[in-house]
Amino acid sequence: MEVQFVKYWIVDNAREKRVCSSSMKKTAITYWLIPADPARSFLERTIVDLARRYSAPVFEPHMTIHVGLDRVDAEEVITKTVSGCRPVKAKALKICQSGEFIKTLFVQFALDRKLQQLNEMIRDAAQDSSDYDLKPHLSLLYKKMSILARRRLAHSIKLPFSEVTFESIKAIRCASPTRNRADVEAWRVVATKALSG
Repeated sequence: MEVQFVKYWIVDNAREKRVCSSSMKKTAITYWLIPADPARSFLERTIVDLARRYSAPVFEPHMTIHVGLDRVDAEEVITKTVSGCRPVKAKALKICQSGEFIKTLFVQFALDRKLQQLNEMIRDAAQDSSDYDLKPHLSLLYKKMSILARRRLAHSIKLPFSEVTFESIKAIRCASPTRNRADVEAWRVVATKALSG
């Protein structure tokens, strides 16, 4: 039931290409890598379960590969970037936690040349000089929590995989910076492409 909710959120947001209202903060375009099954199903279930347990927002599992200015045609950027790109494999290192809202609880991945190249390709296609520092991770929870609660959670989750394949890329319009549940719930998918090689 919960996973269906996540899929509804994803589909609903993919259809809605509304620009955030002017009353919102400054916006950015974030470029996400989207995991393939079986990792995707495990991550969706984990995110939904944690959101339910901690009254936190539900979101699509993703690895942010770049964050840039909201002044480009994201569809064009993604189309240029994925041309000839195959699905990307990333090595999962461990579950980590931090006091930063958007990294409350997350899977840390190894930074390799393929991820760096993808980041550079997006930056070049977007003609973006932002100073985004790629530290590959996939968030599992966005919530302000005590350090003890975060540490307990990080130690309680065991990953059933050591590597994740990412099969598509999405561009998301979001508040910059994202600081709370309302910001997360205002995210909008503006472009999607498969990494098919």
